[in-house]
Amino acid sequence: MISFEIEGGNENAHKLLSYLKLPKEATSLGGVESLISLPYNTSQASLTKEQQKNIGINEGLIRLSVGIEDIEDLITDFEQAINNVFKKELVC
Repeated sequence: MISFEIEGGNENAHKLLSYLKLPKEATSLGGVESLISLPYNTSQASLTKEQQKNIGINEGLIRLSVGIEDIEDLITDFEQAINNVFKKELVC
């Protein structure tokens, strides 16, 4: 399980998820496949903005539970998604 923040907040977080092909969006992060969620909009949406801020839930926060897919496939998928969101080439 990893969490990371994307520049551009909620808008870019949604864009990133729309470009990803391998991780499936889910609020539950347990399974054999890679699952991804936006806690700001899902599991922590009922909290006030102040409560979210106090526990580190920002609009651009993304949580990823890595599954059994080939790691190179996941890296390639994230590279293309990030390149599409930011319209510039990123090479990992």
